[in-house]
Amino acid sequence: MFIEQIPQVVRWFFSPVLWRKDPERKVIYLTFDDGPTEENTRWILDQLDARGVKATFFCIGKNVREHPELYAEILKRGHRTGLHGYDHKRGLYKDEAAFADDLQKAEQYVHSDLFRPPHGHLTFSQIRRFSQRFTIVLWDVITRDYNASLKPEQIYRIAVRYGRNGSIVVFHDSVKARANMIYAFPKAVDYWLSKGYKFETL
Repeated sequence: MFIEQIPQVVRWFFSPVLWRKDPERKVIYLTFDDGPTEENTRWILDQLDARGVKATFFCIGKNVREHPELYAEILKRGHRTGLHGYDHKRGLYKDEAAFADDLQKAEQYVHSDLFRPPHGHLTFSQIRRFSQRFTIVLWDVITRDYNASLKPEQIYRIAVRYGRNGSIVVFHDSVKARANMIYAFPKAVDYWLSKGYKFETL
């Protein structure tokens, strides 16, 4: 549970990071990290369209540079985008200046005031610095669809067990997450819709 849904006591130390939105509203905030990719992005967009659901895509700058048409398609279909770095570098392993340079490079391709640090890793100093320019978004539920040691049904169960009012839920638009994501994401959305949840972008 500690991985899938970080305890509130830990979240307090990372103010002003956004983990969850209004717990009084029956809304899920679907997010997808690491795209856009040829293998997954259009498929995800089609699944969202089929259900009338909107999501937020945290895009890697390098991927947007390589697939600008996919980035444009995300926006054209009414979804929102956020920054996820240029090279998917972890903040804990980069000095602040180098990390800032990576983020600035990503801004050439992804135009947003939302930022999700790769792997969710930021130092307190980086949080203070980047929260002046961006809303830093982490998550209420991380499905762990990237973990090849987990089966697709396990990913689905994580999503529906921990998803709740105001949850920011993370799936991945990456090749390594594909097998788990293509099973768990649409099934979880159908479950939440059946329970009366709405979906909004961040």
